[in-house]
Amino acid sequence: MNYVIQIDDIEESVQAATRAIRTASSHGTVVKIFHAITPRNTDVFKKCEEEGINPEGFKEVYSRLENCIAAFLSHYTLWKKCVEENKRIGILEHDAVIINQWNSDIPFDKVCNIGKPSYGNFNHPAHLGVGPLVSKPYFGGAHAYLVNPGGAKELIKQAKLIARPTDVFLHRDTFPWLQEKNPYIAEVKDSFSTIQKEKGCQAKHNYGEGYALL
Repeated sequence: MNYVIQIDDIEESVQAATRAIRTASSHGTVVKIFHAITPRNTDVFKKCEEEGINPEGFKEVYSRLENCIAAFLSHYTLWKKCVEENKRIGILEHDAVIINQWNSDIPFDKVCNIGKPSYGNFNHPAHLGVGPLVSKPYFGGAHAYLVNPGGAKELIKQAKLIARPTDVFLHRDTFPWLQEKNPYIAEVKDSFSTIQKEKGCQAKHNYGEGYALL
């Protein structure tokens, strides 16, 4: 099963998630809504304590702290779901748009990025199909990736040691087995951020006049 993380009380997120579902359907796959954890529906610090997650790694200059933790917890909850159901899953953030055929049998080892990096410079993979993560040392946005139960267990284990914003948490220094698919299946089309401060948005490929912080 595949999920898109939707923030229910932000209309722009609902509209974007609906677009993600629609574009996925037009490229051969079904995506369900995952109702996001937010600072408005969850005490994120208490949730971290319950899960044994140290939130110190989220303190950085680019993101709004509670929003960043909440976003990570949404991904973390889906990793737990992957383990509990013992099935591979696809995870999309609301601003993902599917641009290529998405088959359910893509072979990968543990965790595989399927989204084109959404900010900064990146290397274009030379391989076709699934290969090592080479575009960046970490996921250039956690907007589209696949995870299987074995990979999810390792992500959960690491999160209890040190957690960071989801994209840089998914770093090949920590997980040298991370993979990515070329050509990418998804890209970001965003005009707003629910996580970053303005400084964190400036490297985004779609950043410009009218870009909103929600």
